Formats: sequence, C-alpha cells, structure tokens
Amino acid sequence: MQTSLPRSRPQVRRHAVAAVAAQPVPNWLAAALALAMLTLVALMAPGVRAQPAGAPVSFADLAEKLLPAVVNISSSQVLNPEDRGPDMPQFPPGSPFEEFFKDYMDKNAPARPQRATSLGSGFVIDPSGLIVTNNHVIDGADEITVILQDDTNLKAELVGKDDRTDLALLRVKPSKPLPSVKFGDSDATRIGDWVLAIGNPFGLGGTVTSGILSARSRSINNEALVDFLQTDAAINRGNSGGPLFNLKGEVIGINTAIFSPSGGSVGIGFSVPSNIASVVVEQLKDYGRTRRGWLGVRIQDVTPEIAESLKLDSPRGALIADVTAGGPAEEAGLKAGDVVLSFDGKPVPEMKRLPRLVAETQIGRTADLEYWRDGKSNKVKVKVGDLEEAMKTGLVAGGESDDGGQVRLAGMTLAPLSDDLKDKYEVPDGTEGVVVTDVDAKSDAFEKGVRAGDIVREVKNEKVATPQDVSKLFAQAKEEGRKSVLVLISRQGDMRFVPLAVE
Repeated sequence: MQTSLPRSRPQVRRHAVAAVAAQPVPNWLAAALALAMLTLVALMAPGVRAQPAGAPVSFADLAEKLLPAVVNISSSQVLNPEDRGPDMPQFPPGSPFEEFFKDYMDKNAPARPQRATSLGSGFVIDPSGLIVTNNHVIDGADEITVILQDDTNLKAELVGKDDRTDLALLRVKPSKPLPSVKFGDSDATRIGDWVLAIGNPFGLGGTVTSGILSARSRSINNEALVDFLQTDAAINRGNSGGPLFNLKGEVIGINTAIFSPSGGSVGIGFSVPSNIASVVVEQLKDYGRTRRGWLGVRIQDVTPEIAESLKLDSPRGALIADVTAGGPAEEAGLKAGDVVLSFDGKPVPEMKRLPRLVAETQIGRTADLEYWRDGKSNKVKVKVGDLEEAMKTGLVAGGESDDGGQVRLAGMTLAPLSDDLKDKYEVPDGTEGVVVTDVDAKSDAFEKGVRAGDIVREVKNEKVATPQDVSKLFAQAKEEGRKSVLVLISRQGDMRFVPLAVE
C-alpha cells in the first residue's frame, strides 16, 4: 500500500535544491556534502546500524582463543543409597506365606537408588589440569566428569571447595597440557565495559554471550564476603562456574547466579569477582580449604541516629555489637560500642566491608585498626586469627562469623530480626526470635519444610533472640550426644515444632 504525500513537501525540497544549485559551491563544501549524503544513505539502508564508539566489530577472534579453555562439567550422585527396602521375613521352605510375601515385597518395594546428574561449566587455570567451577555444580557428587571442547572426557577429583564464595577447584590428569586462561583485575573493570560469558547453558555445550558490566558490589543471599559483579550478558542454568571475560581475555568473574522469575535469562546475572576468587582458589590449591582471617567481633550497620549519638561526623564504619572472649579483638582491647573506621590501612565505609578486609588478610599478621570511641579516633594493632581454627576450638560457635551476627547452621542462614527483614518477610508486629534468610535445598531443614522468612522462636524449649543463641543451643545438644533438636518455628503467626538434625 502506498501513501500519498502532500504536494507542498516535495515542492519545498525541490526549491531548496534549486536555490543551492544556483549559487557557486566551493569544491571542499561539495565534497563534504557528498560524504554526508553517502553516510546518511548507508545508515538508512536496511540491516545497517551505527556501532557504539569503542565497540568491537566482532568478538570472533577473542571467542576462538578462549573457547578451548572453557569446559563442561557433569557431576552425579546416588540418591538414597541406603534405601534398599525392608528385608523379607524368613519362612520355612515351601511355606505358603513365602510366595505371598515375595509377591507383595516385589510389588511394594521402593524404587532402587537413582543417580542424579548436574551440568555446569568451568575453566582451566593451569595447563596441568586445574579447573575452577562453582561449588553448587559439584556439591555432594560422587563422580565428576570434565568434558573438553574436543569432547574428551576426563575424570576429575575435588581439590577443595568453599561454600561461602560458592567456588570449587578440580584436578584432571590430561595426556597433554590444556589451554588455560588467567585471572584479571576485577577492580579495574568499569561499569559499562564489554564482557563475554562462556559456558554450558542447558547442557548445549560451549556457548558465547556478550554484554556489559551492569553494576558492582551487589549483595545476594546476605553474603558478606562477596560483592558480586552484575552483567547483562545472557547467563542461564548450566552457565554456573563459567568465566566472565574482559576484552583482554582475562577472567574477571565466575558466573554464579541469575535473577529470574521464569528460570531463564532476563539480563541480570551475578559473578564472583576475580580478585576474590583468585585468593580463594590459591588457598584451595595450597591447603585444600580456605584460611580466612578472623577478628572475633559481631558487627552491625552505623545508622544516622547511631552516628549522631556517638558524635561521629557521618554514618560510616562497623559498629561492634559483641566481642568474642579470647579472640583477637578482645586481646587488642576493643569493646562493644566501638566503631571500626579502617582496617590494615583501608577505610571501612560500611559494615559489610570489614568482613571482606579481615577475611583477605593473612592469618597471623598484625594489622593496624582505627576505631571510634568516646568521641575521638583511636588506633590499635590486632593480630588476625584463623576463622576455621576458631570454629574448631570452640571460640566461635558453629557457623558464627564476623558479618553482622549472621549464622549458617543446619542448612539455614539465620539473621537478627531487623526492621528491614520484618518488612521483607511481612513478619507480624510483636514477633520475637531469629529470621531464616536462606535454606540449603539439600539440608534436613529444607526437607522438614523450613523456608526463608520463617522465624525461629525457641530451641530446646528456650527462647532465642540472636542467631548466636541458636548456635549455642545446637552446640549444647551436640555435646549432649543428641542427633536432633526440637525447634519452634513461626510462619505468619502459625507455630509448629520441627526436629532438626544437629550435624
């Protein structure tokens, strides 16, 4: 269908052209006009669009170089390996009951143990066969297979893993050196920079997607030790553990999670920054576990009201709510009510920054700490402890850490019942206890129906007000030799008792 235009418009255009033609045109102006017209025609041509300034024409060369270092990971585990069904009663040979029970047992016996398979991604960081992936890709697996780009299958062994950062290190034994990639500086990456994600979405195999770095310092699942990178590069299930590259071909992140109401990519993916991952991976390589620094304090945010009451110029730092007896902070003379302003020469602008600074500090090192007390700044030296050792020796109750009073226990992440969490989970007014902010899908708590937003009111018939109260009561139950402990759970005002495994 054609659309007729008013006659006046083409007439005006012709007049304008005629007026220009009537005047002498310098050669340089004629050339400039011709170039402008050619550019305009090219831009208006179908399928042609302008490239953003600085954008690469193609990622093909970079992708071709990086793809061989990215692997697919298949892990499997036996579900209910001990569930073989009840034994059939013994009857005398030829007994009429023997055939009856045999037929009944065959029909009603539970299904044989099944194998569950998980697919994910990873990348080679050492030609000898060291591979980085997400912990949740291989968690609980009794068999891990690494699939190279040429479809070579290699059995992998677990070198070490870290639940807090969701990272794991694997080792394979290849017949020849493998293509590998290196970690880059994630702190040098700016919002808006181009990034490439390579992985194994939905088990399809090596897949490349591109996007930009959308944001920094994202916090998900209340994890204090990781400030996640956010990207709009398409990340889907199966991409977990795969690398996020900059245009230099350096790994600046490990793709770990997505925000998705539907389960597919909606352009919001999260990656563990390489500057955090590289430290964890090095520790897993050297020790088979993480070795995180420990200060021995419970901390909270400094609100404007708190800052004013303490005569602090602005809401900054980490307010010490409690000091662990026998811990590094107590030995250095720190007290509840002090505000940590800087650690090891690095500022603490907000509460969540301190746990990361401490965790990254070498164990046994003496660091300078600046704190606020009685309206003035003070300095002290503190010797950084070992968080894992403190947990083993009982200085820290199981799961406790320096991250605002949160505790990870029995498959649950527990947090103090703050006003923000009350609003988030729509907790009725007057409710007391500790809020569950996350539950491991493979835990006993999840199997028993505990979910994020539930409130732990009592443990062992004792009321609890902090996550540490829960941790101590679980520890007591363990010392008493109990296999489970009775927990009173509240959900939207409905109360029920749940027996949870102590281990």
